[in-house]
Amino acid sequence: MNIIVCIKQVPDTAAIQLVRINPQTNTLVREGIPAIINPFDENAIEEGLRLREKYGGEVTVLSMGPPQVEKALKDAIAMGADKAVLLCDRAFAGADTLATSYTLACAIKKMGNYDLLLFGKQAIDGDTAQVGPGVAEHLGIPQVTFVRKIEIENQTIRAERTLEDSFELVEAKLPILVTVTKEMNTPRYPSLKGMMKAKAAQITVWGLQDIDADPNRVGLTGSTTQVIKIFTPEMRKKGEILRGEPDQMAEALVGKLRDSKVL
Repeated sequence: MNIIVCIKQVPDTAAIQLVRINPQTNTLVREGIPAIINPFDENAIEEGLRLREKYGGEVTVLSMGPPQVEKALKDAIAMGADKAVLLCDRAFAGADTLATSYTLACAIKKMGNYDLLLFGKQAIDGDTAQVGPGVAEHLGIPQVTFVRKIEIENQTIRAERTLEDSFELVEAKLPILVTVTKEMNTPRYPSLKGMMKAKAAQITVWGLQDIDADPNRVGLTGSTTQVIKIFTPEMRKKGEILRGEPDQMAEALVGKLRDSKVL
């Protein structure tokens, strides 16, 4: 079974006090901020490794970003992934979810044969949950999102899809794209052998010309959405607790609402 896991390097939320926004570009200033593999993507890596151990095949990890993303890809290899590909080109910079999903899809097409694409359900920095589904649409393959359990038999996948207060059982044929939740598994720690392999690993790097992508559909040029303004919300004013009998509190609340011209 050939499995491709798409991951994203994100700022470490433990260092949230260091996160800054460039006021000119409205983009995240990543310099000086510790970076990690998106936590949901670690679950996707782990599931890929478990499926490989059960069915054979290989796990390839794919990411897009600046050269420092190689660190995240090597961490994935240390966990047990077989190989990794980095999409790194100035033309890819500034991509929104549409341009990102298009670029990843072009790279996956170049890779060729695959049975299963795995993504974390969302990234903790953007929280859009759009890139995985977007890749499936670009590739024209089925998708199942927010999955907590997978079973595969005879080229058919049975997935438990998490709902608000229950789950949905979905069946589909491979190849397919799946986004996973934290309920899926507990990611393993890198082994000593894995860390040695990662240290010596050569990461394949592809640019715009390598993946035969339309330059008008990648990066900032290919993005249909832009961040116009970023601001820090005002701190909420301390509230007031009304005390007394219910009718007294109701009367006091109505009075305050009238004073505030809400009523």
